[in-house]
Formats: sequence, C-alpha cells, structure tokens
Amino acid sequence: MKFVADLHTHTIVSGHAYSTLMENAKYANEIGLEILGVTDHGPNMPGSPDLWYFGNFKVLPRELYGVKMLYGCEANIIDYEGNLDLPLDLQKGLDIMIVSMHEPLMEGGKSADLNTAAILKAMDNPNVNILGHLGNPKFPIHEEEIVKKAKEKNILIELNNSSFITSRIGSDKNCTKIAKLCIEFGVKIIVNSDAHFCFSIGNFSSVEKLLKDIGMPEELIVNTNRAMLIEFLREKGKNV
Repeated sequence: MKFVADLHTHTIVSGHAYSTLMENAKYANEIGLEILGVTDHGPNMPGSPDLWYFGNFKVLPRELYGVKMLYGCEANIIDYEGNLDLPLDLQKGLDIMIVSMHEPLMEGGKSADLNTAAILKAMDNPNVNILGHLGNPKFPIHEEEIVKKAKEKNILIELNNSSFITSRIGSDKNCTKIAKLCIEFGVKIIVNSDAHFCFSIGNFSSVEKLLKDIGMPEELIVNTNRAMLIEFLREKGKNV
C-alpha cells in the first residue's frame, strides 16, 4: 500500500513538537510524499501559536522541496456544544481543518453520550474536514453514530498512527471498531502520522497492518491516491 500524503503533522510552533516547517517538508520529499499537511494545534492548547499564525499562511510557498504544501490546523473541540478554538473567519482560510478532543481542554472520562454529542455538533461546521484520533480510550464515543454522520457530511475519519505507538495508548481496539464501521458504511478514511518530529512523518506502519488485517478497500483511503485526495478537498470548497 502506497501513501502519497500525510495531512496531520506538527512543527515547533505547536510548543511540544521538535522540527521546523522546512525540516518537515524536506523529510517528506526524502521519503517520497507528494503532499504534506501542516496542522499545528489550535490556540487553546498550551504552548500553541497565536491566532495570527493561522491568519498569515499567505506568506508561505505552495511547494517546498517538490512537495505540495497544505496549511491548516488541528483545532480543538472546547465544549460539549462542539465549539472550536479557532474563529470562523480563520477556519475558512485553511486548506484543511482537523478537529480533535484533547485532555488539557476537555475533561477525559466523561460519558460517551456527551463526547459523541460534542463531536456530532462539531461536524455540523462546514469547515471541518477530518476527525482526529477518535480511538482515544479517554474519550469514549458511540462510534457508529459518528461514522454515519461522517458519511452524511463528507468528513474523513482519521486513523492516527501515533495512537498505536506513542500517544493515546489503548486506542487499537477502538480504531479497529471504527475502521470496520467505515467499511460497513462506505466511509472514507485518511491515514495520518500525527508527527511531532520530522522522522515520524509518513510512518503509517501500525495503521497499515490494521488495514490489511481487516481488508480495508483502498478506494476508501483517500491518501493512497493524489487525485482522490485533491478531489475530496475541492468538494469541501478548497482551492488546492
């Protein structure tokens, strides 16, 4: 299985990541990726960049080291109404927006009903493109409800390689359940690294094993095909 893109990566401006934008792009080129997404944490995450950072992407090149660059954000769901920590005007200017739940901003261990409601409400936001690391056991959810709404809203379900190896340990069973539901309902997914250091970019080894084990159809994995990924983003109104 060949992947052409990694759309969930962090740079030093996230505060707890360790590589620069240039280092990330250079490494993406070295491993043969065609598209790289830069998705630093939204401003409510401790150590994250100011709003100005997300409003100034216009100064950045659309290609670095031969890699097509997409500039976005991993926005934080900040309450059970599904609100995000990025203003609407900035959301609209992003190439990609991942939405996730993180412990510093949301109390882990709340009921699956509350967590699911928060995500479902966030999905009503037309600027949301990807649901980040849904398998986190610290935020239980009703997976089928979310997968079905992802189909309705044309939102990608992320399978996050970092959840298997360094972060959110214990996500594997939940991720397997989510992936199988995506097959059942024909929901498109994206495989991402969630890299916080450049050498982790494009490392999808754990998720790739899962996908092979459950027989995930390649036509549901948008970042195995450049044209399919670009088409998805254009369907979401992105000029990429």
